[in-house]
Amino acid sequence: MECISVFDMLKIGIGPSSSHTLGPWRAAERWIKELKEKNRFDTIENITVDLYGSLSLTGKGHATDYAIMLGLSGADPEYIPTESIQSIIDNINHTKTLNLNNEKPIAFDPKTQIIFNKTFLPFHANALTFRATINGKNKKSTFYSIGGGFVVKKKRKNAKIKESIFNTFPYPITLGTELLDYCKKLDVSISDVVLENEKYIRTEKQIDFELSRIWNTMLECMYIGCHTNGNLPGGLNVKRRAHDIHEKLLSNHLYSNPQEWLEAIRKTEVNFRAILKWVSCFALSVNEVNASFGRVVTAPTNGSAGVIPAVLMYYLVNENHEADFSHIKKFLLVAGEIGSIFKKGATISAAMGGCQAEIGVSSAMAAAALCELMGGTPEQVLIGAEIAMEHHLGLTCDPIGGLVQIPCIERNAMGAIKAINAAELALETNPKDIKVPLDKVVNTMWETAKDMNSKYKETSEGGLAIGVNMTDC
Repeated sequence: MECISVFDMLKIGIGPSSSHTLGPWRAAERWIKELKEKNRFDTIENITVDLYGSLSLTGKGHATDYAIMLGLSGADPEYIPTESIQSIIDNINHTKTLNLNNEKPIAFDPKTQIIFNKTFLPFHANALTFRATINGKNKKSTFYSIGGGFVVKKKRKNAKIKESIFNTFPYPITLGTELLDYCKKLDVSISDVVLENEKYIRTEKQIDFELSRIWNTMLECMYIGCHTNGNLPGGLNVKRRAHDIHEKLLSNHLYSNPQEWLEAIRKTEVNFRAILKWVSCFALSVNEVNASFGRVVTAPTNGSAGVIPAVLMYYLVNENHEADFSHIKKFLLVAGEIGSIFKKGATISAAMGGCQAEIGVSSAMAAAALCELMGGTPEQVLIGAEIAMEHHLGLTCDPIGGLVQIPCIERNAMGAIKAINAAELALETNPKDIKVPLDKVVNTMWETAKDMNSKYKETSEGGLAIGVNMTDC
């Protein structure tokens, strides 16, 4: 059984894509670690990187080449100053030299040594192979970026699989029904069950610290997005909208940091249109930062990073002005667990399942988490997740120009609104009356993903990606 931590589902990283940016970045780090463990690092003569499938087809628009260079340079996506990213890339391009792991300068020309192959490898749509010449011999290592920043290697047949602490959670969960069984048996909420699992691998102090860091990153991301004007990079000349919406909603209020900003929003007018605009503004702001190579939290992916912070912010500024960290903690614990159920039973990779695997899953995560905070029973929490995903089934991934901008940014706003609506519907639903349990919709999502034409799976070979040309923009 695969046991996945909340902190696997909610990762801090750099945009614009968890599968195309964060994943290759982490793969580069893992390759360097491999080289060091095998005592090959010091004798490297040159390297090349081959990208396959979706990583190749939309890699330029997702800054996959940037991510690989940064990962090979030893930069950490959680902590690198975002303002230094472009200067590192410019220096590599100008000097044709890469300082491998910030230790070993080697000749490197990105134009010839990062190769975009349009072919697909059979194991997964997002594949990359690192090649090195070491003592005159060619060595290679292939990784697969499977969505949400997760990176794996294909196991050899008969290879020994090491036991992991993640396989020994006290309450292992693959299905929604298993999660409900634990809630009933222990007479606790979903967040309580998830917390007990997390406490098996971290202290509660560590859990609180990391969840606080995740929320603060989300809050700061919304704050930056709402206070940044201009156009997004990449060639589509997409105008940032969060800034202008924010200006209309929050004029004549004084604040100097994200927390004061949150308090100022609580004092604004409350009506349906205002709430709708605020939720959209929060979601747009995050994904505008994401599209600008900014720091976001994968939730469960970078392309869907705006949904969960937008819905949590909605709760904090509209539903409960007395909310504190305990509420944020519960929200993130529930969201992470729901995301892991989808990852185990289906996919969170748009290259494998289309946008239903990103916005659909994030909307389900947010709906479930909001439902618990609003007083929903464990059964209603899963109903909320099911409703949100049910109405994202079949959603394609067709980014124009391979950029995580159109239609990706708006989809986060739509996913957040659907999540709130799904939570409200779940709260008014008697679990005895449901016709579609969560596990059925997870299975259906995976079957839909397998049936979906590959051109609608983050390849920019179908849908809006060919219906609208870069030149039209």
